[in-house]
Amino acid sequence: MVFGAVTAGAVAATAMAASVLMVVQGPRDDPAPAPGTDLSTHYDEALLDRPAPMEVDLVEHPLYGVPMPEAVDCDLPSLDTSSDESWLEFSTAAGECLDTVWAPVMEDLGLRPESVDFEVSTDSPDADNADGYTLAYYEIDHHRITVVLPNVRELGENVPDSEQEMVWLALMGHEYGHHVQYATGILPVTHDLRRDAEEETEELDTLRRTELQAECMAGVALNSISEIGAGDLETINDHFNSGGDLETHGRAANRAFWLEQGWAQDTVAGCNTYEAEQRRVT
Repeated sequence: MVFGAVTAGAVAATAMAASVLMVVQGPRDDPAPAPGTDLSTHYDEALLDRPAPMEVDLVEHPLYGVPMPEAVDCDLPSLDTSSDESWLEFSTAAGECLDTVWAPVMEDLGLRPESVDFEVSTDSPDADNADGYTLAYYEIDHHRITVVLPNVRELGENVPDSEQEMVWLALMGHEYGHHVQYATGILPVTHDLRRDAEEETEELDTLRRTELQAECMAGVALNSISEIGAGDLETINDHFNSGGDLETHGRAANRAFWLEQGWAQDTVAGCNTYEAEQRRVT
């Protein structure tokens, strides 16, 4: 009975639509202009101009005034370092946790960045003469973090099983730091500065400040994950920042310093590497 009523109503509606269509398609005179105010006098041709590009100040960015995010629970899956699928599952779960950590910061800034996608790769992007080797990398165009499996497995041979998840969460925190830099407009500016640098030393200085800020942001994230403690931070520094000065990422002592800065400060201003004195970014 209900179906029959709906069907009958549909037939009536069709007939009404046809009637309206006939009226609309019939001839009609152009409407005479209505008396009153000439609305064209209210048009502002400046509204047709493209908006001015957003100015991003690397030293006085509003990001630095935002409080450190509150602690969150981060329930990560166990990592089987021999399994490609396990690496993808672990890194994706870490990314979701980091989304939660940084969400209040983005909200304070009025930003709604896209979530990061994760991939794993069996190919290394490093050249034979590379300064160190790449464990993971962030791609701006795709909002994607790729974990380089042969390299993380090589380093992972020196990491005890009980510390694997913690160490690789720190790596994800660093790469996610680049995503925060991108969402806040910092990363595109640094790319422009590096491209326009007149000397290699100037380009490397900008790159180191960018990488050390991402390391500091990893410290911010780790301090906001309830499962990580101060002793864990020391372990992470032992694996990542205890040796091996890198021209592109700074001296080991400075990498450890900025990770600890992110952990210990009250606001994200602790990660303002672009204002830091030179000795802290070499």
